[in-house]
Amino acid sequence: MNENEYYVAPPEPPQRKPRLMPLVAICLISALIGGVSSVSLVQYISPETLRTVGSTGSIQSTNNANTVSLLANSLPTESNSPVVQVAKNVGPAVVGISNYQPFSNIHSYGYGFSFGSQENTRSSELVEAGTGSGFIIDAKQGYIVTNYHVIEGAQKITVSLSDGRNLEAKLVGSDAKTDLAVLKLSDTSNLTEVTLGESSKIEVGEYVVAIGNPGGNEFARSVTAGVISATNRTLAMSGESTLYNMLQTDAAINPGNSGGPLVNYNGQVIGINSAKYAESGFEGMGFAIPITEATTIIEQLIGTGTAKHPALYVSVSDQYLAYAEEEKLPLGAYIYQVDPNGPAGKAGILEKDVITHIDGVKVENSTELIGEIYKHNVGDQVTLTFVRNGEVKEVKVTLGEMAAQ
Repeated sequence: MNENEYYVAPPEPPQRKPRLMPLVAICLISALIGGVSSVSLVQYISPETLRTVGSTGSIQSTNNANTVSLLANSLPTESNSPVVQVAKNVGPAVVGISNYQPFSNIHSYGYGFSFGSQENTRSSELVEAGTGSGFIIDAKQGYIVTNYHVIEGAQKITVSLSDGRNLEAKLVGSDAKTDLAVLKLSDTSNLTEVTLGESSKIEVGEYVVAIGNPGGNEFARSVTAGVISATNRTLAMSGESTLYNMLQTDAAINPGNSGGPLVNYNGQVIGINSAKYAESGFEGMGFAIPITEATTIIEQLIGTGTAKHPALYVSVSDQYLAYAEEEKLPLGAYIYQVDPNGPAGKAGILEKDVITHIDGVKVENSTELIGEIYKHNVGDQVTLTFVRNGEVKEVKVTLGEMAAQ
């Protein structure tokens, strides 16, 4: 279904024509009997059933007025709905982001623009290449967090605020490995910032709200609600990029939501919406970068414009896994190359070692190894458990810094 297509309900089936008067009479009699039976049953069912609706008060009678009042008290209202409060409190801090690039770049990507002889004269003109979302984390300084892929290749970035203003933003820093970027507004008047939460303590099933601009400013600050479906998901992005330790949610995330906040019912940002599983037949599979892990990168981007990533300076392979399963060997990250001057090499890790744990956390393949490494910072000391020639060993390693690419 295209963006501009909408679901159209099928026509109502044709109504059957009444057949015989006796049938009508039978129906009327049956309805009367059923009505009398229902009234009789309510006397016995209603008091006990209605107590489970959610009212804390006692039921004095079963008349219609009390029943309606009790049911109304059990329904969410503007004053007690967490989603309403989240939308009110966090919505003003959510922004729309437009990525402007030279017309020639857009044309080369195959978007189908064709202006005949005007093409050459407009090749250097900046046009909107894409849109996304972001949120203000520091109102005084004007800092905004978004995804790297939202601003990738931009020569001009504009931000649309909840009060209707459209301002140009400066790129402070970006990091493709973690899909994060920080922007800065020069005009910091009347800005609203979010409150950051703690994503490391999130449990599956917690309620969350996603806010963003799906489809651009036309649907700015759209709110969707759901739950945390899973944690620690690994997501292979386009190209060679892989995101680790992602939060999975069934709150609707659509193109344009990228960079927007995932918020808990306390109004705290716990994730940065980044991707959805778009394969045909799949629904309710959105992914967000955990805010606790993102904060370290965000601080680095604000401070230096770049981000540092921890590394062991080893090369790993998963080709070992099939052999390990067949031979009933421990699963883990198989080391096929070691830099002798790197952190792991200096600590004694050798080729053909199989790393099975980091600080006691089990890793069964190279992806899980990298994901656990990325939970740490450059300079952190970790304990590696590994298997060498059937013997389990441990060693402490101080994580180095990944070489810039």
